Amino acid sequence: MARAWIVGMLSAVLGVQARGAEPTFTRHVVVSQESHASDVGRDVLRLGGNAVDAAVATALVLAVTLPEAGNLGGGGFIVAFDARSGKVVTFDFRETAPAASSPRMYLGADGKPRPRYRAGAWAAGTPGTVRGLALAHARLGKRPWAELVQPAARLAKDGFPISADLARSLNRQLAEPTAPRKTGGRDDFGRLADFPESRAAFSRPDGAPWKAGDRLIQGDLAQTLERIASAGPDDFYTGRTADVIAAYMKKHGGFVSLEDLKSYQAKERPSVHTTYRGHEIHGVGPASSGGVVICQALNILEDFDLKADGPSSPRTLHRVAEAMRRAYCTRALRLGDPDFVSIPVDELVSKPYARRLAQSIGDRATKSQDLAPFRVLPAESDHTTHFSVLDSEGSAVAMTYTLEDSYGAKCVVEGAGFLLNNEMGDFNVIPGRTDVTGQIGTEPNQIAPGKRMLSSQAPTLVLKEGRVRIVTGSPGGRTIPNTTLWILLNVLDFGMDARRAVDAPRTHHQWFPDRLVLEGRNWPAETLTALAAMGHETRATPRQGVANTIVVAPDGRTVEGAADLRREPSRASGD
Repeated sequence: MARAWIVGMLSAVLGVQARGAEPTFTRHVVVSQESHASDVGRDVLRLGGNAVDAAVATALVLAVTLPEAGNLGGGGFIVAFDARSGKVVTFDFRETAPAASSPRMYLGADGKPRPRYRAGAWAAGTPGTVRGLALAHARLGKRPWAELVQPAARLAKDGFPISADLARSLNRQLAEPTAPRKTGGRDDFGRLADFPESRAAFSRPDGAPWKAGDRLIQGDLAQTLERIASAGPDDFYTGRTADVIAAYMKKHGGFVSLEDLKSYQAKERPSVHTTYRGHEIHGVGPASSGGVVICQALNILEDFDLKADGPSSPRTLHRVAEAMRRAYCTRALRLGDPDFVSIPVDELVSKPYARRLAQSIGDRATKSQDLAPFRVLPAESDHTTHFSVLDSEGSAVAMTYTLEDSYGAKCVVEGAGFLLNNEMGDFNVIPGRTDVTGQIGTEPNQIAPGKRMLSSQAPTLVLKEGRVRIVTGSPGGRTIPNTTLWILLNVLDFGMDARRAVDAPRTHHQWFPDRLVLEGRNWPAETLTALAAMGHETRATPRQGVANTIVVAPDGRTVEGAADLRREPSRASGD
C-alpha cells in the first residue's frame, strides 16, 4: 500500500493528522496511551529497570492519568518475553465473579437484563490488576516494588495537567444530561455524575468545566497507592484497602466480599502460540479469547497469498473477514475460563484445524448462521488500554488491562479513590440466548462463582529467531483481536513499518452481527461494490482501536515505537 494512500485515509477518514516517519530508538521504548505514563516507564528503564518493571510503573501511572481505562479496580493480561531465558510467559489477572454470583443474577422477571445493570457496585467483579502486576514483578522484575509505585502516588497527590481529551471526557461524564437517557440502552449504563463519590473525586474544585492544562489531584487515590507501596500489594486484598472496598460493597449492594478479595489469585500461564510466515506468534490464552482468535485467523490466512493482492483489495478484505468470522465463531462456542471449561487450545490453534477452516472459504461470504451448530435467534425489539515495552536487553512486555466500559462501573470506592470495573457484563448474562445482533448466550461463558469472564484482550508478541520483532495490542472490546491481527498482517505480509502499520485502516467481523465493519468512510466505491457482490453486508465505523505498537528492525539495530494517532495523547518515550 502506498504511503500517500495511507496518509490520505488516516487524515480524511479518521480525522487526525498523519505524521512523517516515526522517530527510532536504539535502546528501549515504552508506547502507551498517555504521555506521563510513557515517560515514567522510560525513566524506569533509564534507571536500570527491565521491561516488567517499566510495565508495572506505567500501568500504575495510567491508573492515575487515564481514569477511563487505567485502573486498580479492574484486570487484564500480560505477555512477557524474558531475553535472558528466551522464554515467553503470560500473566492472567482477569477479574472473577464473586462467590455470591449466579448465572441469571442480572436478569429481571421478564428474562431481560435489569436496567442499569452495568453501573454501580453490583456490576463489579473481584479486581485483579494489583495481584497481576505483583505476580509479574515477583517473577521477572528487578527494581524494588515501592520504587515502581511511587511515581503514580506522586502524580495522584501533586496532580498533573490534564489533556484536552481527558477534559472533554470528564466534562461529558460530569455534566447534567440535556435529555432523558434511553432506558436499557447503552446511554443508561450510568455516568460519573450519578455517583456522589465519583463527582467528589473527579469534579473541578470550583465546579466549573475542566479545560486542558487544569491540574487533577486525587488525594484518596494517592493514599491508596502509598499504602500499596509501603505495605505491598497485599494491602489491596487483605489490608486496609480491602476493608474499604468491602465496606463500600456492603453499603451499595455490591457482591465482592472480603473473602472474595482474600481468595483472588493472579495466574501464570503458558502463552497461546503458533507460527506465521516464519515468525513465532505469542498471545494470551483463555480466559481471554484474543490469543486463540489471532492464532487461528493467522493459521487460516497462511493458506492464502495476501501479499499478491495487497492489503486493500476486495479479495484480501474478503479472506480476512472470513478468517475473522470463523475465529469468532470458535470464540463463542468453545472459549471460557479454563478452570471451569475444558478447552482444547492446542487443537484450536493447530495448522490442520485451520486448514480445514480455510478450505471452507470460497469466493462468496459464508452466512454466519451456517457455522452455528444451533439455531441463532432473531433480534429482540468501549474502554480498555494497551501499552508496549521493550528494554535494552531485548525483553518485552505487551500489556492490556481494563475497567470494561469507559470509567467502568462509574463509581469510585469511597475513601480509596479508584473506580470499580463493570466486568460482570462480559459474561453471557442471558444464558441460552444467541441472536443475530451479537448477543451470545453459549454455556462456556455463563456466570459462576469464582469464574473469570471471557475477554477479547490480545496483548501479542512476535519473535523471529529468538528476538522480539513486534510488541502490540489494542483496546476496543470485541474488535481488539482484529485490530491486532491487522497490525501483524501489515508488518509481516505487506512489509509496512510501524507508523504505516498502525495508521492503516482496519476491518472487523465478529461472527454476529453478520456484517463486515470497515474503519473510515472513504473506501473506494468499487471496493464496496465488489464486497457486496461477494455477499458481504458492510458498515462504516469512524475509528477502530488504539494499537500502540513497537516494531524492531529485522537486523535488531533500531526500534520504532508507533503511538496510535487515533487517540491523543498517546506517546512513545525511549532512548
